[in-house]
Amino acid sequence: MRYLIILIVIASAGLIIYGFNLDDSQEALAHKCIGSGTLGLFLLAMPLFLLTESKGKKFKDYMLTDESVRKMQGKEPRKPKDS
Repeated sequence: MRYLIILIVIASAGLIIYGFNLDDSQEALAHKCIGSGTLGLFLLAMPLFLLTESKGKKFKDYMLTDESVRKMQGKEPRKPKDS
């Protein structure tokens, strides 16, 4: 999976660079290349990277909750109120 992500990033960067290097006479093709490269980076490479890197990690550990803020500040956690 790692090599697939690297391949997508290199191909997308290549498309973007190629799009910027095209002449003014091929402006429509240049816009298509730049757009395709950008879509490849943000709709393919980034989600695949995030999925592979976050596998096995708990989402709750990265959320900023009152409990985690108090823990970072070194304060005691709040006791729940009994109603």
